[in-house]
Amino acid sequence: MRWLKHLFSGAWQVRRAFPPHAMQAIEADIRTSETSHQGEIRFAVEAGLDIEALLRGQTARARAIEVFSDLRVWDTESNNGVLIYLLLADHDVEIVADRGIDAHVGAGGWQAVCKEIEARLRAGRFEEGIRTGIQTVSSHLARHYPARGGDHNELPDAPVIL
Repeated sequence: MRWLKHLFSGAWQVRRAFPPHAMQAIEADIRTSETSHQGEIRFAVEAGLDIEALLRGQTARARAIEVFSDLRVWDTESNNGVLIYLLLADHDVEIVADRGIDAHVGAGGWQAVCKEIEARLRAGRFEEGIRTGIQTVSSHLARHYPARGGDHNELPDAPVIL
């Protein structure tokens, strides 16, 4: 059943869940949040996995780790990049954090953020879910990596549609 959901998923579902105004709001939230901390947040959404990934049994977590690498979220000066990844066909949210911030928050902390987002996704409130997740991730980053003078934006703020 899972492979049917993925094979019939497409960019139109991403656009329906996240119309242009929602993507702009998410980008603005990331940009604004990064003024309160030294961390970097990326958001990536994917409609569904391709047939090859499905045949391999790839999980959303494994795909999120690939995307974390591909988007170079790990490539920050303080090792404090965080990826919020949404696999729309599964309504599965994964957070992959670089080792600096992950040492402070841990798997349980990230899982709590994922559950918070997923509850809103199940209710059809996609934009609200992601924006709330960004706020929560940002609060972790601000607590452990507060803003300081001279910070610069190391990664793009724009959401990525895969």
